[in-house]
Amino acid sequence: MGELFLKIKKVIRDKWHYLIILILAIIFFIVASSLNYLTQSYSQPEFVKWASPDETANYIFAKLYSQTKNISIFEENNLLVNDIIRPRSFRSDSGVMKPVSFLGIILIYGQIAAWTSYKIIPYLTPFFASIGLFYFYALVKKLFGKNNALISVFLLASFPPYIYYSMRSMFHNVLFTVLLIIGLYYATVMVKKKIKAKKEEQIWWWFTSANWHGVICASLAGLFFGLAVSARSSELIWLGPALFILWLLNIKKAGIIKPLISLLFAILALLPTFYYNQLLYDSYYLGGYAEMNKSIVNIKDASTDLLGVSTGYSFKTDRNFLDTLKDNILVFGLHPRQAYNTFKYYFVEMFYWLFWPAVFGLLIYLGNWHKFRYRHWVYFLCLGISTLILVVYYGSWIFYDNPNRANHTIGNSYTRYWLPIYLGAMPLVSLLIMRLSRIISWPFKKLNYEKGGEGSFFSFRFSRKILYNSLRTAIIAVILFLSANFLLVGSEEGVLYLIKNQQSAKQDWQEVMSLTEGNSAIITLYHDKLFFSERKVIVGLFDDQNMNLEYAKLTRLIPVYYYNFNFHSEDLDYLNNSRLASVGLQIREIRRINDKFTLYQLYEQASTTDKIIKEKM
Repeated sequence: MGELFLKIKKVIRDKWHYLIILILAIIFFIVASSLNYLTQSYSQPEFVKWASPDETANYIFAKLYSQTKNISIFEENNLLVNDIIRPRSFRSDSGVMKPVSFLGIILIYGQIAAWTSYKIIPYLTPFFASIGLFYFYALVKKLFGKNNALISVFLLASFPPYIYYSMRSMFHNVLFTVLLIIGLYYATVMVKKKIKAKKEEQIWWWFTSANWHGVICASLAGLFFGLAVSARSSELIWLGPALFILWLLNIKKAGIIKPLISLLFAILALLPTFYYNQLLYDSYYLGGYAEMNKSIVNIKDASTDLLGVSTGYSFKTDRNFLDTLKDNILVFGLHPRQAYNTFKYYFVEMFYWLFWPAVFGLLIYLGNWHKFRYRHWVYFLCLGISTLILVVYYGSWIFYDNPNRANHTIGNSYTRYWLPIYLGAMPLVSLLIMRLSRIISWPFKKLNYEKGGEGSFFSFRFSRKILYNSLRTAIIAVILFLSANFLLVGSEEGVLYLIKNQQSAKQDWQEVMSLTEGNSAIITLYHDKLFFSERKVIVGLFDDQNMNLEYAKLTRLIPVYYYNFNFHSEDLDYLNNSRLASVGLQIREIRRINDKFTLYQLYEQASTTDKIIKEKM
């Protein structure tokens, strides 16, 4: 028994970091799961609603895949009304509704739910994010040491976007980031040992680099890289160059065989995505995003034209190819000033407690550049290139996720697109915290105070090590407070506001469900994510007469409602006497749902509808 106790004590002494991370991961999972549990599962199991169209689509199709292995929904009425019945983040082709999204999260979560239950789908991102804490620690530990890694993992576990998008669990970004971290960890382990070969055998060094340990790590690295790409294939724009540079800079350690094994397993991980892309979109490499598909096709055609030049070098063709690459890779344009402002809003100002410490941490590293190890040069080079691409690529465009376009909030897309940048800065912040704690405790370097001793009832020891660890803990506590405050109330899309909005939305949903038939359709501009899939939804207004004509045709088939901002009496008169009357429709108020929104119903003017529709058709 005593020997077992000593072994346990030794394990705790040697692996106490992992015990702390385990406790941290459990707390993180509980916190990150609380939003969905409190607003959905616990309060009303049938009310599983999301704050964005992308989340809605991912959840619905992941649940559908877990139950049927299908990723499409057939809506027969769409055959008669030009495919207008669909929520945002859906597309409809001849009545078949498909996701406008990357399929990775749907396939991964759907398969896990098929093995267990679809009810766990909202909690899978918090679970993966918790696992990500272990791998982030392990990765940073290999690069910067275990003390830096431990502080970094606390920074990650308390970082608002990482928690926020784990709570809003049907976005792709946290899943992509975690899978990428896992892949990078195994890639780092894969190249841990340098190849040793005789001088006369150097020409074969890339073929002799593989061993069983390396092969297994290469396979796992490729598998997780492939899953990450399936979750967000658009990230290849920076991930591809970063991984290529990593390989070039570690070519003597990685060789050729292990990267080829990684590539093979990445392709294997992508096979389900290829299969369903072909099934849904008639192409292995095209997806649901029309603009991205257009860019891929344009680049492919330009590449074909370039390779097809048979009469020597053609500067014009080469220039056209480069122009095509620029126009189709930089789909948001190239606007350096806008990118700079966006970076300032969503990093420098929003997360100042991460940005400025990271800057000073970088200066500390640069001041000791002569002590750099090779892995540090590689890290900073890849981080710099990835940051530049991400900032220019996404920052060159203005995304309006928040209806209030003047506000820069945590709910805007940049905070999730730039997760890799934020995570890359954390080891720099950790270095500053470590250096500050040592500087502040330096006057007490000879401190070694001890009161009491062996056999004493009261024993107390205080040393410089305890002092600077206490200082680190205090600094981390301040960062935790700043992060928690911002996460909860520091943004108008903070967690407390999300909970309040979700509770309000549930009341509206219940009332609208009680007032509408199960087979009815609801025309709305922003509430499609609330009413689908209990009701058919159409995203629209009354400003397009072609759409109004489709509404008229649909009204003859099923009940059709309109849910939007309250109309004044003069607006209703205008619609009934002019715009809707011209297609044989009328609108009437059913009930005011709240102080802003009202449910209306469309109905046909029996005496004129048939004639008008026939004339329009």
